[in-house]
Amino acid sequence: MTTGPSVRAALLRFPQRSWTAARCGRCHHLQEQTMTSSRTARTTESVRAAESVRTVAPAHTVRAVRTADPVRTADPGDTGDRVSTIDTVRRHPERHRVLTGDRPTGPLHLGHYFGTLQNRVRLQDLGVELFLVVADYQVLTDRDRADRPADYAEDLVLDYLAAGIDPQRATVFTHSAVPALNQLMLPFLSLVSVAELGRNPTVKDEIAHAGRATVSGLMFTYPVHQAADILFCKADLVPVGQDQLPHLETARTVARRFNERYGQVFPEPAPLLSASPLLLGTDGGKMSKSRGNAIPLGADEDRTARLVRSATTDADRHITYDPQHRPGVAGLLQLAALCQDRTPEEVADEIGSGGAAALKRLVTEAVNEYFRPVRRRRSELARDRGHLRKILAAGNEHANAVADTTLREVRTAMGTVTAAA
Repeated sequence: MTTGPSVRAALLRFPQRSWTAARCGRCHHLQEQTMTSSRTARTTESVRAAESVRTVAPAHTVRAVRTADPVRTADPGDTGDRVSTIDTVRRHPERHRVLTGDRPTGPLHLGHYFGTLQNRVRLQDLGVELFLVVADYQVLTDRDRADRPADYAEDLVLDYLAAGIDPQRATVFTHSAVPALNQLMLPFLSLVSVAELGRNPTVKDEIAHAGRATVSGLMFTYPVHQAADILFCKADLVPVGQDQLPHLETARTVARRFNERYGQVFPEPAPLLSASPLLLGTDGGKMSKSRGNAIPLGADEDRTARLVRSATTDADRHITYDPQHRPGVAGLLQLAALCQDRTPEEVADEIGSGGAAALKRLVTEAVNEYFRPVRRRRSELARDRGHLRKILAAGNEHANAVADTTLREVRTAMGTVTAAA
């Protein structure tokens, strides 16, 4: 994997607490006038912030910040572990802006919840400014056309709110509604070579999984589009998994080269590494919408029970946590452990020789108990789709104000318009 300057890991410990429906209970009952006035204030504040140039540390000092334990991470290209305990985000959350999001290709599942949604809510609750992109254009990277993009975008908002995202503290917007963001991709493409894009391991892996003889230019240039997502709002932190680090390195490269060529405009975003475990699906593989092995966040209790019963296990009645040799059993143990705030080994010891049937009963009960308030909240919110559209409209307005300001800065730096224009 090609990485840039050394990236060090820093520890960020969040309080491990469960949220209840009360956390975001007011979202559904917001008065339109309150939302509008609050959003207007935030838009003004964000535009002012975007107009100021952020001070960026030298590339070699940028650190990767972990959002949960464990924290040991080796520097790329270094055989030793270097760990920092500088808790930058918790000390000054108001100084940080985070960009993250999802493609609207279907409902989110439990892997999304434990892998990303929980950490997004924690960041929001700390006071970090959060931008969530509904990446509808990027749905087209691996398919000929997007299926029901508007409906799926609303479903994403529904899942976000149910998980605890507060639209008064986070900006939720769609790619296609922010023209200035997408226009940034043009000058950004001039800053990377075809060879660099071709070497990106994440792109190569996605192309391989697309199962096509040829791929679109959008797939090939996906890391640059992602750089535009990150840099339009001058995000300085981006939650990523280890497999997404090459994409972020492209964004860092774009920011660095633009600043060197045209003057200081962009920060170099740092990775916010999540230590959340990879949640396995019902077939023992990675939980994924496209693989049909996921438990949707909004599944009711009966459907959850059916999906868990269909999960792959083995003939050994004695339950042990062995991810390498018993991935199906290990995945179920891990899911129960996450829901019950225990270790997979503790769950396995409780079941003992009860076999797969006892394991599946325990997992079903744990999942349904843990997600009952989330699902209740989601059901309440789903009754008013108009409310979801208002949230997206307000988020799009705010994102457009930020993107327009950034694009003006870019044009001025490049000399394509006069400073007074």
